[in-house]
Amino acid sequence: MSACVPARTADANHTERTHPPHSPPPSGPRRPRIASADVSAAVAVFLIALPLSLGIALATGAPLQAGLVAAAVGGLVAGRIGGSPLQVSGPAAGLTVVTADLIQQYGWRTTCAITVLAGLAQLGLGCLRVARGALAVSPAIVHGMLAGIGVTIAVAQLHIVLGGTPQSSVPDNLRALPSQLADVHPAALFVSLLTLTLLLLWPRLPGRAGLLLHKIPAALVAVAGATAIAAAAGLVLPKVDLPSWRNHALAGLPEGPVLGLVAAVLTTTLVCSVQSLLGAVAVDKLASARPGGARVARSDLDRELLGQGAANIVSGSLGGLPVAGVAVRSSANVHAGAVSRNSTMLHGVLVVAAALLMVPLLEFIPLASLAALVMAVGIQMVSLHHIRTVTRHREVLVYAVTTLGVVSFGVLEGVALGIAVAVGVALHRLTRTRITHELEDGVHHVHVRGQLTFLAVPRLSRALHLVPQGSHAVVALDGSFMDHAAYETLQDWQSTHTAQGGTVEITGRRSGVRIAEPSALASAHLTGVDAGADGASEAHCRCRPWTAWRNHQCERPSLLPDGDRRPDPADATDGGSGVDGGSGADGALGTAASRTAAHRTGTGAKDAAAGAGGADPTRAPEPDRDGAGAHAGAGAGAGSGGSQLVRGIGTFQRYTAPLVRGELARLAREGQRPAQLFLTCADSRVVTSMITSSGPGDLFVVRNVGNLVPPPGAESGDDSVAAAIEYAVEVLAVRSITVCGHSGCGAMQALLDSGPGGGAGTPLRRWLRHGQPSLERLGAGSAVPPRLTGRTPADAVERLCLTNVVQQLEHLRAHDCVARALKDGALELHGLYFHVGEAQTYLLTEQDEETVFDRVRAVDLAM
Repeated sequence: MSACVPARTADANHTERTHPPHSPPPSGPRRPRIASADVSAAVAVFLIALPLSLGIALATGAPLQAGLVAAAVGGLVAGRIGGSPLQVSGPAAGLTVVTADLIQQYGWRTTCAITVLAGLAQLGLGCLRVARGALAVSPAIVHGMLAGIGVTIAVAQLHIVLGGTPQSSVPDNLRALPSQLADVHPAALFVSLLTLTLLLLWPRLPGRAGLLLHKIPAALVAVAGATAIAAAAGLVLPKVDLPSWRNHALAGLPEGPVLGLVAAVLTTTLVCSVQSLLGAVAVDKLASARPGGARVARSDLDRELLGQGAANIVSGSLGGLPVAGVAVRSSANVHAGAVSRNSTMLHGVLVVAAALLMVPLLEFIPLASLAALVMAVGIQMVSLHHIRTVTRHREVLVYAVTTLGVVSFGVLEGVALGIAVAVGVALHRLTRTRITHELEDGVHHVHVRGQLTFLAVPRLSRALHLVPQGSHAVVALDGSFMDHAAYETLQDWQSTHTAQGGTVEITGRRSGVRIAEPSALASAHLTGVDAGADGASEAHCRCRPWTAWRNHQCERPSLLPDGDRRPDPADATDGGSGVDGGSGADGALGTAASRTAAHRTGTGAKDAAAGAGGADPTRAPEPDRDGAGAHAGAGAGAGSGGSQLVRGIGTFQRYTAPLVRGELARLAREGQRPAQLFLTCADSRVVTSMITSSGPGDLFVVRNVGNLVPPPGAESGDDSVAAAIEYAVEVLAVRSITVCGHSGCGAMQALLDSGPGGGAGTPLRRWLRHGQPSLERLGAGSAVPPRLTGRTPADAVERLCLTNVVQQLEHLRAHDCVARALKDGALELHGLYFHVGEAQTYLLTEQDEETVFDRVRAVDLAM
């Protein structure tokens, strides 16, 4: 019996599964229906939206019904048309100040017309597909704008909480606050404090009962509780007054100065668009971070802008407030488990029903309770987390100026001030370059910190001329950018200094990474990559994609006697094959882009994935500016393992992550769909992604000492391998399983040393007992031992390594899930042997009733 099923190049009858990768295939066509998770999420969002919509309408001075109109339109129109399935739109606290100013200046009907015009502007921006451009605004400006709006809301609502009436601006409200404190309305203050107390304590209820009660939104509990107590105590307070819908005011023709109206439309468009787009991005992050559950498509920002524009047109036409994405409701929607846009739309339906049927109940709510709720929302908009973030990134000045500008002058003026300060800070950072010269132990050190532009050339030239002729100099570049003027200055000085008998070492961010000559300087663009010990350029490095290895040693290709370069094994190896040597659906381990990138550059997973992410696969990898390139191993040899780890991760984040981020984001959305389970040894020299030219999402990998597969029922006390096999076959529905052994396996050497029976005194010895059947098979002599193509195994260890692969495949067949899949023809088994010293892979086949590991050659890839 063959040790593995023969490889297939393609299967014309094979049908790709369309069900999610972590669930069994569907039993049949599903009827369109609303998921129960969407229904429960819609109810939760509705209970939050109802009091908040009334409170925001109260804070703006608009008719209270306008908040309900905006909430309903935001759920139905923006929820149906928008590009963010889980974002909930409606009247937002961030629009409160803008809308209040418009109502005060132009009246309610003109404000509705401005909302319609802002919606038309959003439609135009969506058609121009400029939504991504809104994300270019500095987060410090956005957070500062929201903080300024929050301060304005809180100060204004404080007057209503105290039983008074707010003024038109923050300075006026602050000046009127002392007189308001002297004339406090006790009933209003009591209801407000009760609302705030319930709002604060409800999420902190302890115990199991608290966990159950937390499902009821705190905003609803606070308003309902304060209303019930006020009614029971017979307190006389101003309450919600919802006039008949027959008297509801609709939009009218805009009246006022043209420039003022244009500025109002631009302000409304800016605030609505930026808040909605940033909210959509935040919702994507929340949805992707949810453990388990259904996957939701990422937001289409241009479509989201179109949906918001349509919602504003409808809301303004029907006499509603401006509409934008609302963070509180959106986060509640995600956390409640919503899986589609149905939850948002159903919440809009519930708001319509409440507006028509619950008017008598809503009119019991005291205005002081709504004011306290909105004031709490305004305070929460001044986020300590955002302040810490902008402080850490040294943008607190931009945040503070924007916040003060919004509070003192208005939203549009505050944002304009923030943008101006942000541009000034960016220019200051670009031009701020520190250049120092020091003499240490006879060596002149010139250290450049910051971006090296033409503005810094005079200071760089002065520092370089402090270095005497014929001396040894080290120029350390600590920055990520150098323009042509600075590059020419540094190169000319280096040429002159070396011609006069001096020596120059140009390093990157860490010492030991040098550029040896001007030609190498020109080719590497001063990025800190070694040009080679003997002047060879980085282009001659045979292991370019893997120069971040700690143990890598760059090696010039040897020359043949006639001067030609000796053929590189990497040049003769195509990276497009799967383990089974095929190129079809069953043989390919990587995506088409991954195979193309690996074939053209001779890379493993890193560059294959980069190719899939959109990088040019024919271009040589960019030199490592962080110095973790050709000399990462040598430079880190004296350092700690932790520093090497951080250095490697930093290199990935800076150079590889931007190339693969798109592909990884897709995999995060869609879940893993690997074609293969790859079971191999934990040996550090066996890099599965490199020898299979695979990338993220291609392989489901299990590694252990000796690539062992404990048979079912083995007394191991460790079901991890069996669990991985079951998960891969039953849940992931992999199409093949590969057991890969390798040369020089320490586990096989330990088995030989221990002999039959072995020992069980340590965890390692107990684990290696699962390899005893391989040792017994090797010594039985009842069958012809496996061999390599064209030669016999080199020694006993290699014989045992080959035998172990065959034996573990038999253990694999003994697992029920594997046996069923093999019987159904849904699974293939493969044996693989990787010779580390030869960098050669051997595939298990059957030849003349012998078990043979045959070479996987370049010609096999054309199959």
